[in-house]
Parts: sequence; C-alpha cells; structure tokens
Amino acid sequence: MIIILLVIIVILIGVICLQYFSIKERNKNLSYIEKKLESIILNNTSEKLLVVTEDEYLTTILFQINNILEYNQKIIVNHKRTQESMRKMLSNISHDLKTPLTVIIGYIETLRVNDNLSDEEKDIFLANVQNKASELLQLINQFFTLSKIESGDKDIPITRININEICRKNILSFYDILTNKGFEVNINIPSENIYALANEEAMDRILNNLLSNVIKYGYEGKCLGIDLSCGEEAVYIDIWDRGRGIDEIHKDRIFERLYTLEDSRNKEFQGSGLGLTITKRLVEKMNGEITLSSIPYEKTTFSLKLKRISY
Repeated sequence: MIIILLVIIVILIGVICLQYFSIKERNKNLSYIEKKLESIILNNTSEKLLVVTEDEYLTTILFQINNILEYNQKIIVNHKRTQESMRKMLSNISHDLKTPLTVIIGYIETLRVNDNLSDEEKDIFLANVQNKASELLQLINQFFTLSKIESGDKDIPITRININEICRKNILSFYDILTNKGFEVNINIPSENIYALANEEAMDRILNNLLSNVIKYGYEGKCLGIDLSCGEEAVYIDIWDRGRGIDEIHKDRIFERLYTLEDSRNKEFQGSGLGLTITKRLVEKMNGEITLSSIPYEKTTFSLKLKRISY
C-alpha cells in the first residue's frame, strides 16, 4: 500500500513539474510576445512574431497575431500611398485650377485697363476667356463626377445594352475629328449584335474618355482602332493606337487620381489626369475590368471586359 502511495506521489510530482516547466515556458513566450509587439508598434516595423513552441493554443494565438500584424502593415502602406497620392493630387489640382484662372484674370485685366483695343481684339480676348472658363468648369465637373462615383452617390443602374450600337455611336462622334487630324481609323465591330450587362451613360463616358485619350497622347501614330468581340461569358472592347505609348514604369499607375505623364503637364499634352481614373471607376461599378498593354510606337491597347448577356 505504501509503495502504491509512493508511486502516486512520484507521478503527481512529475505532473506538477511538467506543468511548472510548461507554465514557465509559456510565461517566457508570452513575455517575449509582449516585448516584441511593443517593439514592432513603437518602431513601426514589418516584423513577425517567431516562437518555437509545442503549445497548440499559443501557436493559434501567434498565427492570429501575425495575421493582424500583416493586415496592419498593409493599412500603413496604403495610408502612406494615399498620403502621397493626396499630396500629388493637391499639387496637380492647384496647377490645373491656377493655370486657367491666371489666364482669365490676365485677359480681364487687359480688357479693363487697355482702352486702345479694337472691337476685334476685344472679341478675341473674350473668346479666350470663355474657352478658359469652359476648361475650368469641365475640370471642376470631373472632380465632382469622380467624388460622386467613389462615394456611391452616383447611381449607375446596370441593364442589358447593345454594345455594337454603343461602339458605333461613339466612334462616329469622333470620326470628323480623327479624319481632320489625319488618323487612319480601323473599326472591327461584328454585324451580329452583342449584348452586355452595363450602363449606357457610363459606357458613353468610358469610350469618350478612351478615344479622347488616343487623340491627345497617341496622335503621333496617326492610327486608331476599336475592336469588339465576345466569348461565352464576356464581351471585350479594345481601343488601340500606334502612338508613343506608355512606359512600363507608368502602366500600373495610369489609372490613379490625377496621375499624368510628365509631359502632360505641358500645354501640348495638358490634361487633368482624371479621365482614366473616372473610366476605371465606372468599369468597376459595372463589375467589369480594364487593362492596359503598351509597346511604344507599335501598339497601345486599353482593353475592357464586361459580362455578356446572351439573350
């Protein structure tokens, strides 16, 4: 009987020792986790928690903490990117608003103080004021449009629409401009009607932006194309040109707010940098996709993908 009791006591002591060392090891790991988390937060590093342990409960906690740390890092990176984007946006807004306003004020000042202007000169100055005011209004409208789209205030109902007619209508609206500028126009729209789940007003805005973009930046190639095709589940629209294209370093950022190529800050290529951002947001609102591929002076293509309706 005494032997049995001694065996039981030894076993209990062994269990207690195991629990003691287990608790001690867990406390050590918890202390490390606490200090490491404090260091990561204070120094804003992208480190993860690395603990070698057989404690399944602690392993699960570590896994979840590392997920939180990874998520936090993504938020920090996005925040920094947003701050940089906002800084550039404010700089570009300032530039794009200041330029036409400065010109308008200059013309008005000239008209006010110069009594020697002929009626013809006054008409020219007033026409220039009107043009610059129209540019300013268009820019402000673009700001409001993008704001409404991103805030969800702009209603974009999606219905079944005839993509053939949308493409024909928009390319025809630019046909005279393209012809006068000496563009070769390649239209590849099948005779069989293709239907997609989209919004007609949004599609008009998207195609207008993309075709205008070709005229502004792809004019050197003197060639514009629009190709419409479809698969079983999707509709594809390609708008392409053979102009100077877009370098690889710009391709991932071309759809960002107010991101413009450096020479688009020059008068010859001036743009607000909002057209492609609005285009992308509208495509996304219709659950579509837009991508860009570009080989300078060979072929630059904006490709739209929309859900096909086969009835």
